[in-house]
Amino acid sequence: MPNSLFYVAADFGASGGRIMLGEYNGRNLRLEEVHRFANEPVMLGKTLYWDFLRLLLEFKRGLTLTGIRRKNISSIGIDTWGVDYGLLDRRDELIGNPYHYRDQRTENIGREITDNFISWEKLYAKTGVQYLPFNTLFQLYADKKYRGSLLEQAESLLFLPDLFAFYLTGHKYNEYTVASTSQLLNAGTAGWDPDLLQAVGLPGKILQTLIRPGQVTGILTRAVQAETGLGAVPVIAVGSHDTASAVAATPLATAQSAYLSCGTWSLLGVERDRPLMNALSRQNNFTNEGGVEGKIRFLKNVTGLWIIQQLRKHWTENGEEIGFPAISKQAAAAKNNRFVIDPDADVFRAPADMAAAIRDYCGDHGQGIPRTIGELAIAAYHGITGQYKQVIDGLEAILGYRIDAIHMVGGGIQDGFLCQLTADVTGKTVLAGPVEASVLGNILLQLIAAGEVKNLAEGRELIQRSFGTQEYSPQPRE
Repeated sequence: MPNSLFYVAADFGASGGRIMLGEYNGRNLRLEEVHRFANEPVMLGKTLYWDFLRLLLEFKRGLTLTGIRRKNISSIGIDTWGVDYGLLDRRDELIGNPYHYRDQRTENIGREITDNFISWEKLYAKTGVQYLPFNTLFQLYADKKYRGSLLEQAESLLFLPDLFAFYLTGHKYNEYTVASTSQLLNAGTAGWDPDLLQAVGLPGKILQTLIRPGQVTGILTRAVQAETGLGAVPVIAVGSHDTASAVAATPLATAQSAYLSCGTWSLLGVERDRPLMNALSRQNNFTNEGGVEGKIRFLKNVTGLWIIQQLRKHWTENGEEIGFPAISKQAAAAKNNRFVIDPDADVFRAPADMAAAIRDYCGDHGQGIPRTIGELAIAAYHGITGQYKQVIDGLEAILGYRIDAIHMVGGGIQDGFLCQLTADVTGKTVLAGPVEASVLGNILLQLIAAGEVKNLAEGRELIQRSFGTQEYSPQPRE
């Protein structure tokens, strides 16, 4: 290949976003960060929103900076977190800022639906999606209950990556991998479930045509071209749920290997050819989400580094400037290292003071009171890795075979203590890398769409060749 090709990945996580430039020279892939920005939700009254307008502004700013560096951009891909959405009216105007999934309005909504409309057993049999209080199904029912007039005005529902793409291209669609997190798809047909919508009394008209990763969704509008300095660049539907992109970039060694996408959330599971829905998977609250090339991500979504991030936020706001490496170091060195929390306990969902929540939890559970930075952090680390072991044990029981290794990807792998503790607690070899998994999976789908890479298997070889992995072997611990 005489010249390199350049691809833009817009990757939005729950705590920050970045615009990355991928350079492919025919053999290896190289990444360059163009623009990074915080993703800070806004509390307005008692309601928690995403600051979508700010995020869109930062996105366009990143595209402008990209255009200054490179004019020959082949395409753009967008990935974000799942479940959340924006509603457009008949004039395609946004009806308010999208709600944050941690907003309290969905509290008890799931139970209201399963008590009055469809049992949890039947809901799981239809969708194969784990019970989380903020699933799109529950959020939409909360809209119907609390802001029915606004829902009546809605003509279109766009998940967050779909919404960003709409404001770049003017085209509306729902991408399959992010739609699969909604609990609105039928797991058997991989399409919308109209019977479910009717049973719960939700309007099916707002849902868009489903498209698959690798499809061209549109070209930058002339207005966006003028605003950013880019040309008529196509936008490609990638695995627009960030975990779908992260798993696509995970160099799984064998069919018995698990993946662990570790960021604000941790998503731990295996890749399958078809959904797995039975009593055991339902009881253990495992989910079936769409992947690229028709794969199914059979996994469990558990709290990840959210608690560590909120601890750092608390300390920083109170004058204790400390970075994540220092938090990790103090946790590893904590003399009283027996504290442990349950990260999924309701008290950790969105506390005003995470440190106080951990102290109260440990005190209430007879562990004493963690007081130092290291003691508070180790309680979170033990909780996170303890959940990893529970999920691995559950996977092995459901699948009927032993997991041979955990491929750990995402920003969390920059914490070597977390990687080693994961290996120690689960008893599995951890293969860590790449860090920028969601970005790389995003770019990989663009390469496949362009015909530069043949398929997912070839793409994973490219990523392994370009970035490699680091191995952590389990060590005995008390």
